[in-house]
Amino acid sequence: MNAFLDTAGERLAIECSLPWVMELIAEGAAGELRESEAAGAALTMRVEADRKPFDTRGWDLLARGAWLREGELVIENACTAGFDLHLRHTAERAVFTYRWRPPARDRAAARILRSRFHLLARAILTQYPALWWAGTRGRAPLHASACVVGGATPLVTASSGIGRSTLVLGELRAGGRATGDNLGVGDGSTLWGLLEPLRVEGGTGRRMPHGRHEIAVQNRVEALVPDSVIVLERGHSDRPSLSACSPEAAARSLATSTYMAGELRRYWPFAAMLAQATGLGPAHPPVLEVAAVFAGRLPCFSLALGRGPESRLSDLLPAVEVAA
Repeated sequence: MNAFLDTAGERLAIECSLPWVMELIAEGAAGELRESEAAGAALTMRVEADRKPFDTRGWDLLARGAWLREGELVIENACTAGFDLHLRHTAERAVFTYRWRPPARDRAAARILRSRFHLLARAILTQYPALWWAGTRGRAPLHASACVVGGATPLVTASSGIGRSTLVLGELRAGGRATGDNLGVGDGSTLWGLLEPLRVEGGTGRRMPHGRHEIAVQNRVEALVPDSVIVLERGHSDRPSLSACSPEAAARSLATSTYMAGELRRYWPFAAMLAQATGLGPAHPPVLEVAAVFAGRLPCFSLALGRGPESRLSDLLPAVEVAA
């Protein structure tokens, strides 16, 4: 089956010979997988039915379980997701080929810990390659989302569990638009969303960690240019409160929430290995630099969420305009 999806500012062409893997990819694409040939895709993801290991005889050892030769890289059991990975690349194009060859332990984990396996498989098959390729264009991953609410476009960041997903979902249900609720890539001016389902309490889709379920994304846009930075926190009063914060504090929150994000825990060594093997992109994504550019050029605010019923983000935007 051939398909494509647009995520993190990149177009991924997908060629899959295993129906169950294609179903997994489609579920993670949240309804935005397109079943056709892809035009203009710099990334190709191929999933083969072959269960044999990739032949690395005569290749150079890069690290434990990883080998390279000019223009190619092989990683066994990439990110412990159960897939061996072969990468062939030039400066303009990359082809990722996968074979399902899990060790016995990871095969058992895939059956027992279904939500963990689905998240890992989506990450290694589509999300991490897209994030890495975006990095070759000077963009950095951020644990943030941008949304359009009325006439404003805030860049919203928060540590996991604070309540950003709930706020973003409320705006989407009211007709707002967003790049997503979780991850994106930015260059200091634009944020491109990483495609994935929303994970919220009370959803009806696949059960995920922390008592959440997945739901389809409504009114998603691929990219937005934010006009402010809002850092969410948990307050101690019944009502939310908004105050200006320094660019330094906002940049620190953008960066620290990104490094604390569990979804990216395996990304950093993955990206480093690809950078070392290919010579493409930075050895370390410029998270701090991009966060500082966003915060340095935009008004920054801290929003302390109250203990009472959640307010709509749109209800607070007039206060942002006054504070600015």
